[in-house]
Amino acid sequence: MKKGLVLEGGAMRGLWSAGVIDVMMEHDIQPNGLIGVSAGAAFGCNYKSRQSGRAIRYNMRFARDSRYSGIRSLLTTGDYFNAQFGYHVVPRQYDIFDAEAYNRNPMEFVVVCTDVETGLPVYKSLNHIEEESYDWIRASASMPAVSKVVELDGIKLLDGGVSDSIPLEYFERQGYDRNVVVLTQPLGFRKTPNRLMPIMRLALRKYPHMIRAMAERHHMYNYELDYVAEAERKGRCLVIRPDEKIPIGHISHDPDEMHHVYQLGRQIGERYLDKIKKFYE
Repeated sequence: MKKGLVLEGGAMRGLWSAGVIDVMMEHDIQPNGLIGVSAGAAFGCNYKSRQSGRAIRYNMRFARDSRYSGIRSLLTTGDYFNAQFGYHVVPRQYDIFDAEAYNRNPMEFVVVCTDVETGLPVYKSLNHIEEESYDWIRASASMPAVSKVVELDGIKLLDGGVSDSIPLEYFERQGYDRNVVVLTQPLGFRKTPNRLMPIMRLALRKYPHMIRAMAERHHMYNYELDYVAEAERKGRCLVIRPDEKIPIGHISHDPDEMHHVYQLGRQIGERYLDKIKKFYE
């Protein structure tokens, strides 16, 4: 049996997922592999480094720091979430990312990005942290229109959620046959067409395949919800989702709001703990 953990994105809703996975870490639940998309990648990397609490800690600390995120960063760097400060300065100077623990942990860690020139997903295994690894995680979480395109290995990349929001099907193809899937929307949610497509068409006018992927994202996402539901019905996955809409937007600068959402995730994690252990047996 190959045990997987699938984390979808959702921007700051990912702090709810961070609460769930911190509970799992604290109870020494160790899947064989984790695949994360967008915020699922940015916060999920802490699972491999075994750093429970890190995601909520640095987000609260820098919530109102213009070096970390905000309009000033967007105007001066092209990224709402400052790439250099958030992905290189913070993990090395302020809230140290434990690269040694990450590298020792045999758990596979995969991030999902979107190739803006094809509109297709790119899956990158980051089993050892190197300088470029932080930028792969950044690329996965780089939201269109408020982030610069990230070029790595000759590929131009943005948010993985555009092309594969819930990569359960991909992980199953890689041999992971017992997957815990952490979603950030409640049961019954269906994605609708993006109301910001006029802005996206302008911001991404050089990349017609990316525009098409964004315009069709709701179809892809709803197909993946159906795939997850079928896998759950057949016992191939255990789905963890919030009871109701997570009370936070895509962007937040309120530490109290962040902490509240994180605690909601921890409560669900505690509730599902025995189910997770039994599922992974």
